[in-house]
Amino acid sequence: MTSFGFGRELAERAEGAYIYERGGRKVLDFTGGVGVLSHGHNHPRVLAARRRFAEQQRMEVHKTYFSPYVAALGHNLAAVLPGDLNLSFFPNSGAEAVEGAVKLAYKYHGGKRNTILRADISFHGKLLGSGGLTAGAQSHFAFPTIPGIASFAYGDLDSVRRLVAAHAGDVYALLIEPFSASTIRWCSEEFLRGVREICTEHDIVLVFDEIYSGWGKTGSLFYFMRYEGLIPDVVTTSKTFGGGKSSISAYVAREKVFRKAYDNLNDALMTSTSTTYYGFGEECATAVEAIAVVMEEDFPARARAIGEQLGTGLRALRAKYPEAIGDVQGDGAMWGVFIDGGPKVLDLVTKFAPGGLAKDPRFKAKLVTSSVINALYRDHALYTYYTLNGLNPLIFGPPLIVGRDEVQYALDALDAVLAQGLTKLVTRFVAEKVSTLW
Repeated sequence: MTSFGFGRELAERAEGAYIYERGGRKVLDFTGGVGVLSHGHNHPRVLAARRRFAEQQRMEVHKTYFSPYVAALGHNLAAVLPGDLNLSFFPNSGAEAVEGAVKLAYKYHGGKRNTILRADISFHGKLLGSGGLTAGAQSHFAFPTIPGIASFAYGDLDSVRRLVAAHAGDVYALLIEPFSASTIRWCSEEFLRGVREICTEHDIVLVFDEIYSGWGKTGSLFYFMRYEGLIPDVVTTSKTFGGGKSSISAYVAREKVFRKAYDNLNDALMTSTSTTYYGFGEECATAVEAIAVVMEEDFPARARAIGEQLGTGLRALRAKYPEAIGDVQGDGAMWGVFIDGGPKVLDLVTKFAPGGLAKDPRFKAKLVTSSVINALYRDHALYTYYTLNGLNPLIFGPPLIVGRDEVQYALDALDAVLAQGLTKLVTRFVAEKVSTLW
């Protein structure tokens, strides 16, 4: 990201949807903190909750004392999630939440099953376990990981059926992102209900990873909750969950799954509750307030309004610049613009790119998309990014506190940049990069 110029100016402060650089520049942040900043930077209610905790000198650690913050946060999660998704555990990162959910599923079957299913475009983290469960462009180096990982085609129910049949009686969990933020793809209702039926039939623990898509980002509180009666066995969340200030995640389990796995004195400490930073008081108090803001300010409705404006505007730009935009996809406040084309000379340049870049089949697309991001940032003080998985779309994923004027500004900025033509944008970007080498 720093190759686009980000980071060369010190960010002095941030508020709402804006970053204020030391040089006086005001930057509109349309990254949404890559999922973390749905509340925007330094939401006043979230800051106030943390300030109260500190001023009252509340206690953080001792696990032998009852924590009202863990209790309140667990209670509130159970209140807003459907069915018997009632028991919550609070690690620090999304990757830890995923690994906690997988560990729970393995223990649920007493270690008698050895296969876990994940999608072929999945992103679940970068720890040894969660990294092995991640599939896509970032998985080009084989670290050691958990055994028994099998991959199905995202959104393909027949692919799941074939794998379950091939590993008959040996699958302990199925892990899926209902909305894949790294590729801007999502599962159909038919697929999600289908995997729920398959997992129920074969007693497979179904885990929905909503670390990015949770808390209103795609227009429903959690993506899966738009489908009535659809309930996973475990759901993971992080990012927005901490209100942009707290390093906290959660995996929330159905009671029957948790109780079979851990609800006895011998196994209770196998959960994440015994880790040093589990359920830190200030982190939990922050998440309690973050959820309250999500519910009281109706983040799902905000996302739907943003999505209506963004979707309409981005599709109009695709029609206006068909040589530059191959596709536009998204939902709520999470949209991908798939930049296509670029000068033909890049086909030759790509073959001789340094440092192994020539081996990257997506190098040209990444370079062209980077050129657009660079112009948005330099010329319009608009901060965007592209994903490293899938077809590397340029992301418009603003915080859910932006207004119509800010969304329109972003659309107008993209219009002005694309009007220059991809050849000019790429030439400028490459020239700037070359000049930094001398």
